[in-house]
Amino acid sequence: MKDMIKIDPFGFREYDARWLYPENINLNGIENLGKGLGTQIIKHTEKNNPRVIVGHDYRSYSEEIKESLKKGLTSTGCLVEDLGLSLSPMVYFAQFNLNSDAVAMVTASHNENGWTGVKMGIKKGLTHAPEEMKELKEITLNNKFTEGKGNEKSIKDFQKIYKQNLIKGNKIKKKIKAVVACGNGTAGIFAPDILRGIGCEVIELDCKLDWSFPKYNPNPEDMEMLHAISKSVKDNNADIGFGFDGDGDRCGVIDNEGNEIFSDKIGLLIARNLSTKHKKSKFIVDVKSTGLFNTDKILASNNCKTIYWKTGHSHIKRKVHNENALAGFEKSGHFFFNQPLGYGYDDGINSAIQVCHLLDNKNKKMNEIINELPITYQSPTMAPFCKDGEKYDVVEELVKQVQDLQNKKFKVDDQDIREILTVNGVRFSFADGSWGLIRASSNKPSLVVVTESPTSHERMKKIFDFIDSLLQKTGKIGQYDQKI
Repeated sequence: MKDMIKIDPFGFREYDARWLYPENINLNGIENLGKGLGTQIIKHTEKNNPRVIVGHDYRSYSEEIKESLKKGLTSTGCLVEDLGLSLSPMVYFAQFNLNSDAVAMVTASHNENGWTGVKMGIKKGLTHAPEEMKELKEITLNNKFTEGKGNEKSIKDFQKIYKQNLIKGNKIKKKIKAVVACGNGTAGIFAPDILRGIGCEVIELDCKLDWSFPKYNPNPEDMEMLHAISKSVKDNNADIGFGFDGDGDRCGVIDNEGNEIFSDKIGLLIARNLSTKHKKSKFIVDVKSTGLFNTDKILASNNCKTIYWKTGHSHIKRKVHNENALAGFEKSGHFFFNQPLGYGYDDGINSAIQVCHLLDNKNKKMNEIINELPITYQSPTMAPFCKDGEKYDVVEELVKQVQDLQNKKFKVDDQDIREILTVNGVRFSFADGSWGLIRASSNKPSLVVVTESPTSHERMKKIFDFIDSLLQKTGKIGQYDQKI
């Protein structure tokens, strides 16, 4: 029995790999994943002994998983360079700093304990997108492995190099008092040091590493985490609160009054701040993001352009790279900064640094800066159940229906559908800037629904009711995870 290989095919997601361990994958399965990844890296780099950077997050089982992954990688001929305990962005940074051929980070990000996974990439600053994941799945499940002779070595003290890279050139003049919350995840040994290093007064909240996550999952979209940060900001009279996810590539923001700010609005504020210095820049945002990017006067006056693109960190990262955009913002809190601000990948701590620069540049409190944005009524991200095998067909049918309704001049709350975007599901907009979105979730058996209106809460709700009526008619929709 000891040679049994367990590896659930569903673990190969759209842009990373995630499994429940050991239920859906065992160490032999992880070793095979390493063989598959090594084979893929050798194929794409055309090197017999490519150098691969690996790291792991602070879960009790991450290290044993990394050891099996390395075993698989070295069996194909890869030369593994192990950074030890890492954040995903630290591994991405190491690929540039050490000029390696590929990366593999063992993490399940903010998922509950019991989950494991790997974020991987070959081209610098980019992680696997659907095409690469499909190829990796094919190689791994069919045992089409290259054989070679590789080896491994440890890279010592790389944490210091990563920290120093973010600190240098990012010093702030103001003394910003920041609550730094890490949910006992890996960011706890990075974020406080870096933010202190740039000049913040840091109040630590759950920064002690504890893989059992005793309070809540380190997830900046988790209400429990946001409430804890909010309380700490108010108790300490802080200027800002930052919440980091388990592997440090996402950041959530709480203002000085303890209010959560949706990440797309933070993205717009950062884009405005950057646009004055970097005129004619491009920004990439995902289709779940606020419509305010399209109508923003400051971005327009600085000749900046916003492109709405597919949701998902690999998609936005790639689009930022391909368009040579200055930055990309995803509503889930993944932010991407290209040169001269970063290397194009998502780094939650760099995102927090950019928010500190925003506060440093203005003689205003965070809530005052937020209040400069026009008010919009935004729904939360809602996920109605829809089977994995049916969700993409359901969305395809809904795209046709919305296009048909536009042609028939159908009105929603007395508004004609003005524009339809179909890069990722269907996002339809109205003359007043209101919009609705229906897309298939990349990693769950569900759809994703979001609506926003700058006019009124009622209009936002009516757009949702319109979407819900289309969904119910399909007969293929189950319960919502939350509803307005």
